[in-house]
Amino acid sequence: MTLLINLGAMEMLLLSLVFIPFFLLPIIALVDILKSTFEANNKLIWVLVVIFTSIIGSILYFAIGRKQKIN
Repeated sequence: MTLLINLGAMEMLLLSLVFIPFFLLPIIALVDILKSTFEANNKLIWVLVVIFTSIIGSILYFAIGRKQKIN
């Protein structure tokens, strides 16, 4: 707990820049995948890609996977 109290502005900025891409982006991708409808096993495949490759899988999903949704 004392570690967070002793952090300066630069450390807090760095911590937030690391937190957003590595933790928040995969969570957003997984929520979007699970709420959407896909053909066949595409949902399962995208969930596994995001879980096992984290940031790269999330970027791939937002670039490629969102176009595979069924409207």
